[in-house]
Amino acid sequence: MASLSRALRGMAATCPRRSPAPGRGLRPLVSGAGPTSEKSVPYQRTLKEAQDASAAARGPSQPLPGTASVVVIGGGSLGCQTLYHLAKLGVSGAVLLERERLTSGTTWHTAGLLWQLRPSDVEVELLAHTRQVVSRELEEETGLHTGWIQNGGLFIASSRQRLDEYKRLMSLGKVYGIESHVLSPGETKALYPLMNVEDLYGTLYVPHDGTMDPAGTCTSLARAATARGAQVIENCPVTGIRVRTDDFGVQRVAAVETEHGSIQTPCVVNCAGVWARAVGRMAGVKVPLVAMRHAYIVTERIEGIQNMPNVRDHDASVYLRLQGDALSVGGYETNPIFWEEVSDDFAFGLFDLDWDVFTQHIEGAINRVPVLEKTGIKSTVCGPESFTPDHKPLMGEAPELRGFFLGCGFNSAGMMLGGGCGQQLAYWIVHGRPEKDMHGYDIRRFHRSLTDHGRWIRERSHEAYAKNYSVVFPHDEPLAGRNMRTGPLHEELLARGCVFQEQHGWERPGWFSAQGPAPVLPYDYCGAYGRRTHEDYTYGRLLGQEYTFSFPPHHDPPPHPNSGTFQIKKECLACRGAAAVFDMSYFGKFFLVGPDAGKAADWLFSADVSRPPGSTVYTCMLNHRGGTESDLTVSRLAPGPEASPLAPAFEGDGYYLAVGGAAAQHSWSHIRTVLQDRRFRCQLIDRSEDLGLVSVQGPASRAILQEVLEADLSDDAFPFSTHKLVRAAGHLVRAMRLSFVGELGWELHAPRPSCLPVYQALMTAGAKHGLVNAGYRAIDSLSIEKGSRHWHTDLRADDSPLEAGLAFTCKLKSSVPFLGREALEKQRAEGLRRRLVGFTMDEKVPMFGLEAIWRNGQVVGHVRRADFGFTINKTLAYGYIRDPSGGPVSLDFVKSGDYTLERMGVTYAAHAHLKSPFDPDNKRVKGVY
Repeated sequence: MASLSRALRGMAATCPRRSPAPGRGLRPLVSGAGPTSEKSVPYQRTLKEAQDASAAARGPSQPLPGTASVVVIGGGSLGCQTLYHLAKLGVSGAVLLERERLTSGTTWHTAGLLWQLRPSDVEVELLAHTRQVVSRELEEETGLHTGWIQNGGLFIASSRQRLDEYKRLMSLGKVYGIESHVLSPGETKALYPLMNVEDLYGTLYVPHDGTMDPAGTCTSLARAATARGAQVIENCPVTGIRVRTDDFGVQRVAAVETEHGSIQTPCVVNCAGVWARAVGRMAGVKVPLVAMRHAYIVTERIEGIQNMPNVRDHDASVYLRLQGDALSVGGYETNPIFWEEVSDDFAFGLFDLDWDVFTQHIEGAINRVPVLEKTGIKSTVCGPESFTPDHKPLMGEAPELRGFFLGCGFNSAGMMLGGGCGQQLAYWIVHGRPEKDMHGYDIRRFHRSLTDHGRWIRERSHEAYAKNYSVVFPHDEPLAGRNMRTGPLHEELLARGCVFQEQHGWERPGWFSAQGPAPVLPYDYCGAYGRRTHEDYTYGRLLGQEYTFSFPPHHDPPPHPNSGTFQIKKECLACRGAAAVFDMSYFGKFFLVGPDAGKAADWLFSADVSRPPGSTVYTCMLNHRGGTESDLTVSRLAPGPEASPLAPAFEGDGYYLAVGGAAAQHSWSHIRTVLQDRRFRCQLIDRSEDLGLVSVQGPASRAILQEVLEADLSDDAFPFSTHKLVRAAGHLVRAMRLSFVGELGWELHAPRPSCLPVYQALMTAGAKHGLVNAGYRAIDSLSIEKGSRHWHTDLRADDSPLEAGLAFTCKLKSSVPFLGREALEKQRAEGLRRRLVGFTMDEKVPMFGLEAIWRNGQVVGHVRRADFGFTINKTLAYGYIRDPSGGPVSLDFVKSGDYTLERMGVTYAAHAHLKSPFDPDNKRVKGVY
């Protein structure tokens, strides 16, 4: 039996190395070898043991029903968890179809690890539910053991930044009652005597982490689901999805077709793992994922390893999973092998391990646990897994087809996330929305132009895989899949030193560097597959300067004149003292017009938008639970018979919607769904690519714009929250008097060809007034100073406007019904169980979100969003707080507490604010300085 050291030295030499294939493209990524004969995996059993050779030939394991309320396709972790939770919600007639046997695709060979702490509050909650299901609920329900072993988890930090990241996780864990401890190298050695700790800064120990067995877990789930009336049918491949078009022109799921008959159903759940793209194609649904080979090896017996915790050495990109008296060793590499042609017949199979790819993990494992150098290799496990462009699962109802849900693309985390995601997906199917905010997993987070874009999916999925164990820094940006969607000012701003961020495929200004252009170059695949890494990459270097959990370099005076943070400070202070111009072209820009547009607007928007043409209203869109699906501005339009780039031709009511780019695709899908469900006769028209948006904000904005616009900008002629069609530098634009940053200012919505000349005229007029370019990093700082809400940070789909301090956006004083009204009225009558509160600190410390909030010595919440306010010279943070006793959170409760915020294990005194500490009387937006 080979040892790890021999594998490291010699096995690569005995295997043929891949050389780059001739020609263009990414052929070197592909292995010529297909699936191999089956190999053993390190579990006591797999579900294949119960199958004989003729099982598939005999057909389905039980007769197919003619109808089903829900059909789940795929019998892996997610399929079984979804079926189980559907049954728990009381759904009768749910059916799971598995083409072979349960777990036969990718679940059967998974490592089955569960780590409770991740840099996401939602994921921590999802993981907690999985742990509850597999460690307690299933065994209580079925009497079957899931294979849960609680041996703890140990995260390794071999750099100061990594240890800071772990301390952040520890502070977040306190909010959720997850026990964790930061250990010194000596304490780590005492806990894990076989570990090399000489190169460590410390570790994070989570004693209640553990592992689960795929076969045991899925068997228990199936048993519990069928006991509640669900059906599990194996050996039944799906061959098609039948679609119908209803009398409103909406496409809906009608049936699932198999070789053995059809099942009529209004709802299909695609839990097919690496086969999910193929299932999606059957229904005309785009599923943006790729299949890659993911591997680990299992060692021979190691004396003294018993009962040790599982280990994640992120800096070495390797994990060590306890396997009885042995270890499983795996990780994430920069040169994974793509599985290009996914075989329909693949089941309980593995690939030959490519030692050229895997050797790097052995090096890291031997460094961390030196005894592995002389330990034999018992078996190798290399199987397919599905990976997505942002390393997050794909969930929710597909925008192309009503009744078709996704539960796939789990990036080798399907076992640990399965319980929480299965629960949320089941709730989503039954109630139309999940209980928790699942936007980060919702398929609608991706713009529809990207979900079938092969290069973008491949590049982003590769980068997300390769960086899976990288430190998650607050201001990092992807290098893959860039320049997909660019605004009308992109080249102009790039020449002026713009450092771009990426949001949903859009390139949007982040900040402006004094060092000149910093273009984003084509993706270099981290130097893998024979490609050269970019040398002297300005954009990458600028990102790297901010890879810290402290203030970025040169934050404090005397600042380096070219530092990013100093430039952001200059942008912020220029906006407060003179004026700044922001390119916000990546906003979603929609028109809602038609016979029922007024009825649709009344129902969709929480605020009263039935005002005269020329008015603009800031509002929210809610779900039936009162949660906020989006915030946006709605401008009432006057009807007209002729179409123009700034408005379509329509009769009756019409509205122009401007939505933050991060919420644009989500908002578009939400509106379409509501229009379909309520059968409103109106059109939703997307003009996001055709229109640009330039905003000028600051005390000097009126003086600058008055030189460019052919309109009277006085308060009487152009009040706040109104809009007009005006000429700017000879071009027709829609001007809106609005502000997100708390200053006097206007937005100019212009046809794409007009944006550059209008922008250039603004810069010329603004030169004598101190006008500067500014980006979204400045918007983040300025808006948190003003207390403006950011959707999906301090305002999410499980946060109500009442909890978020946005009651003014809700027409509750009127009798007009709107989506979510009943939930808000109930919440108001019963009292708010949580409330969004702002905090400032006298001590100058950086915060980025996820910090724990303490009140009178008790944890009451965590920070959702934080940034530094350069005008008030303080760190600001916003988070929702609860009363530990479970009672309502009154204003007196907020005001009467003594607060501290915990950052990386250290607490800092904080002051609570219910109103913005900057310009609380809103004088500046009114032009009163």
